[in-house]
Amino acid sequence: MGSRLVNIQRRAAEHGRLRTGYTQGNKPMRSSTWVITSHSEEHVRTAAGLWGGEPQSWTPLNSKIEQWRVITKASSIEALITPGDPLNQYNELWSAGGCQRRCDGATELLSRQPCICARTFGEDWHAQPKGRVCSATSRLNVMLPDLSGMGMWRAETHSFYAASEWGGMVDMVLAGTDGRGFVPVTLRIEPRQVVRDGQTKKFPVVVVELRGITPRQALAGPISTALALDPTGSRAVAAIEAPRPDYLADAEAALTVDDVQDVYRAAHAAGHLNKPLVDALEARANELKNETPPAGEDLPEGPDEDGAYAVEVVEDEQPATGWPTVAQPGSKGDQ
Repeated sequence: MGSRLVNIQRRAAEHGRLRTGYTQGNKPMRSSTWVITSHSEEHVRTAAGLWGGEPQSWTPLNSKIEQWRVITKASSIEALITPGDPLNQYNELWSAGGCQRRCDGATELLSRQPCICARTFGEDWHAQPKGRVCSATSRLNVMLPDLSGMGMWRAETHSFYAASEWGGMVDMVLAGTDGRGFVPVTLRIEPRQVVRDGQTKKFPVVVVELRGITPRQALAGPISTALALDPTGSRAVAAIEAPRPDYLADAEAALTVDDVQDVYRAAHAAGHLNKPLVDALEARANELKNETPPAGEDLPEGPDEDGAYAVEVVEDEQPATGWPTVAQPGSKGDQ
């Protein structure tokens, strides 16, 4: 392996974002299905082919750079948690001028002051209207194995409830894998509601779930890449099934009883034996037995017209392998 710059953090390129909302004009809209955005038209069109929706060009708010997006029809998508710690979480307050606050829950990191939201509004500060306080912002870097490219996709949520669940889920996985290897997960948008001050509020929460593996597997150590990519085996490339041998033709071509017994053994090993086939093989063996020249019969001394010499065939008193009892006819397939 070649060398690396030790003073630069290595990371995969970001291909795009996984969102739970979109803008319609200048109005933000929530989505019950995933919205996938990227600078790459190819990625977005591939995502539309997988999860539905119509690709369209799109320019984010406060930006002049055109991107692509698709509002998919899927509320769940398959992803991989990548090696390392893929989750970053801060309480953030943004404006048109950029990030105004970034807090780790105890200290506002830009001003180095104690958490401003908690100091001002108490422990339920997150219940305040959006824009007045920070949003609990969680960013999870994942790989989408069915899209082209080896880069990352960033799933982002501003849900206070998702923040605790994402942190708990990722920390449990990291405890088992030590941040090594990939972990297959499902990212699912789940509708929820909460009653506060007599009013019911509905909102989507992104849930991260293990996919195709059990907690025992996830906590037992790093998972092999092959298992992470295909945890249920549903995507495994099926081996092309060989055509069923023509056992009767093989038996007809047999020259000795031993040859017929070889055909029998092959059919037995393949699970193709049935009573009609056994009866046919026994009949062919008896046929060959009756065709065998009797012991002591004079054989031609010289070669025949093809240059082949006749060979005397001597049978054992008991065949080395008999014809075992077979279950009901047709139990293992047709002839």
